[in-house]
Amino acid sequence: MGIYQASNNMLPVAENTQTKDLLAKFNSVRNQSEYLTRNLKTEDFVVQPVVDVSPPKWHLAHTTWFFEEFVLGPNLPGYTVFHKDYNFLFNSYYESVGERVQRPNRGFMTRPTVEEIKKYRSYVNEHMNEFLESGNDISNDLAYTIQLGLQHEQQHQELLLYDVKYILNQYPLFPKFTEKSVDSSVYKEANFLEVEEGNYEVGNKDQGFCFDNELGAHKVYLHKYEIMDRLVTNGEYLEFINAGGYKEFKYWFMEAWAWVNETDQKHPMHWYFLNGEWYYFSLSGGLVPLDLNAPVTHVSYYEADAYARWKGLRLPTEFEWEVAAKIYEPKVPVSANFVESENYTPRSPGDESYQFFGDVWEWTSSNYSAYPGFQTAEGAIGEYNGKFMVNQMVLKGGSCATPRDHIRHTYRNFFHPYLKWFFNGIRLAKHV
Repeated sequence: MGIYQASNNMLPVAENTQTKDLLAKFNSVRNQSEYLTRNLKTEDFVVQPVVDVSPPKWHLAHTTWFFEEFVLGPNLPGYTVFHKDYNFLFNSYYESVGERVQRPNRGFMTRPTVEEIKKYRSYVNEHMNEFLESGNDISNDLAYTIQLGLQHEQQHQELLLYDVKYILNQYPLFPKFTEKSVDSSVYKEANFLEVEEGNYEVGNKDQGFCFDNELGAHKVYLHKYEIMDRLVTNGEYLEFINAGGYKEFKYWFMEAWAWVNETDQKHPMHWYFLNGEWYYFSLSGGLVPLDLNAPVTHVSYYEADAYARWKGLRLPTEFEWEVAAKIYEPKVPVSANFVESENYTPRSPGDESYQFFGDVWEWTSSNYSAYPGFQTAEGAIGEYNGKFMVNQMVLKGGSCATPRDHIRHTYRNFFHPYLKWFFNGIRLAKHV
């Protein structure tokens, strides 16, 4: 997931950023991380079943390390790190910061314990509060770095939910993550929204936080097109499965077809065919009958593209998605299904929503690449984003695991095309 680029020039941040606002936001975000892990057992915190999944306790520690490394260490006089080895244990991929435990080995770290990680968080929280309450002047650059750390933690809160779902799904009794019941979805007929050809501006130039990969607002020319007014449902995707979609090479890119056969792909992740019926694993319900009207999720880009080809349609580009969303949902709807709803499950849209925001990240057909004028910052912060601009696809809109205040029209998420453990889905488009 993308992140901020430091620069000698000011990036978007309010000049009158108040320390008290940063303090309130800091404590709110940090508390949310603990809240999301409230129902986990101690043993749940240390599991890493596959390389893409990180143990929950690692997320809690890594997001804490970020504030220690990039805020407290350089800026709080006399600050002493909580533990000398935590930089090695909880650095993720910052080459310029030093050696680190490799990602596939995070699950081997039975120590430090969950309790020690909680103490680490408390220690850093205490010192961050001390720093923000000290009355010292905080430059705009430092304020932005603190905001960056908070946005970074919100990204990891979402990753945490992806990982918890994968971890709990490995348990043969399919435990619930939450006891909150979720009503069955209601079917909504699909229609298409028309967008006229023309030059449109994309990218971010607002005065507020954004990541560097959103900067470089620029014009793009779009031919006339239509885009679906909701997401593709489980029932619609099931038709693709029943029609033999996973057995017909003509719908798949060559690389995707090899992936299907090498990994024996037959359906979205977390789906199960039991006693002649389809079920799926949900954080809010455990193993439940497949909700045919809910948005399909846990499909790779390969699968999303194959489904679109089977329908005789296509995926939108990221620019088509952004322009259509700005036209038809200029403001994020109150009804949008984000993490605050605590459903942790995609739902069908209400009549007032086109479902551009929340529920699932939407695959686009756009490769993740730099906008005009993109520059990689010096130092470790510069590693956060630019070096990932290869072999990944852009997704838009947020999901049921995304914090509401974290998303905007210009946000560019990105993942490798074969990944499907996160909340992702499909919206179709067509040329006119």
